[in-house]
Amino acid sequence: MKNIYFLSDAHLGSWAVEHGRMQERRLVRFLDTIKTKAAAVYLLGDMFDFWYEYRYCVPKGYTRFLGKLSELTDMGVEVHYFTGNHDIWTYGYLERECGVILHRKPLTVELYGKIFYIAHGDGLGDTGKGFKFIRAMFHNRACQWAFSTLHPRWGIWFGQTWAKHSRMKRPDGEEPPYMGEEREPLLRYTQRYIQYHSNVDYFIYGHRHIEIDKQLTKKARVIVLGDWISHFTYVVWDGDHLFLSQYIEGESQV
Repeated sequence: MKNIYFLSDAHLGSWAVEHGRMQERRLVRFLDTIKTKAAAVYLLGDMFDFWYEYRYCVPKGYTRFLGKLSELTDMGVEVHYFTGNHDIWTYGYLERECGVILHRKPLTVELYGKIFYIAHGDGLGDTGKGFKFIRAMFHNRACQWAFSTLHPRWGIWFGQTWAKHSRMKRPDGEEPPYMGEEREPLLRYTQRYIQYHSNVDYFIYGHRHIEIDKQLTKKARVIVLGDWISHFTYVVWDGDHLFLSQYIEGESQV
């Protein structure tokens, strides 16, 4: 039985991340170490800091990462890609060219006999009015069409600048630390969700950029994946055990 892997939030191409090429190479090396052990890889969103597909062009770069995704799918490994809040605007390129399976909404799926609820996490439990407004605008088809009329030279520049500003307005560019079970939006959301969906065993989220591994009930366990900017964390499910691990260069990976 082969493993199933989960990771998220690499934000490749971010102007706020130093040594972006090294970061991409590290991610690719990790994917290379697991390619023969993996039945499936779930990428839970924001793998790119800004991804917008125009009809005849996509953002330049990322060739090593995109090539590795293509290699995995050519080998028969399922690669599931969840859109996040930085890479909503994919319209078929990743599916056609790289063979990924795209998900725009949370997914409930049985994996090796256990029920998983898998999502990027943005918009789940977050009650901020400003965030909700921007999220609705980003998902609005008319707004997407209007943005597509911008020349890529300016559209992609604007998107990357916005993404950098979004990260750098936080202290030291870092996410707020763990706020506790009652204040973390994803944990609050999950607590409400399991009241009506008690069959779920594991909830796996990205988005938050911190590591959380919490048993909410006797059955339901929640993991927030961290990121691939500073944590380089991922989750492995082998059919018997689910565990959160960190990729360290030179170490053998499970």
